[in-house]
Amino acid sequence: MEVSVKWVDGVSFEGTSGTGHRVVMDGPEDHGGRNMGARPMEMLLLGMGGCASFDVMSILRKSRQDVRGCVAKIEAERADEVPAVFTKIHLKFSVSGVKLKEAQVKRAVELSAEKYCSASIMLEKAGVEITHSYDIEEVAE
Repeated sequence: MEVSVKWVDGVSFEGTSGTGHRVVMDGPEDHGGRNMGARPMEMLLLGMGGCASFDVMSILRKSRQDVRGCVAKIEAERADEVPAVFTKIHLKFSVSGVKLKEAQVKRAVELSAEKYCSASIMLEKAGVEITHSYDIEEVAE
């Protein structure tokens, strides 16, 4: 896997993935940025959320659950000193669907956390306390 990050100006950067997709990263105004893109540490959380959501949805589809929506909200705490690494991260999945089985949703979240999500498992091995939760919303057919 290979990506590139190109300086644009100030504290603004353009990242390009190995598959050709682009993303803008920028710093806050008090650090010379113009608030034109996500912060790099936000990108890390977004990547982790995408990785975990990919797993959860894949597992739920394989277990033939009628999922209509899945949102992962991620809250993180960072150290007060430099480097301001993540110390705690919590992922909460809100899964909506028709007649979803709670045991299947719970298992999907657990499998992502314990076995499949490379991003969260890597951060956990680096000492970040990572927790997960979920809620289920029933929707009409």
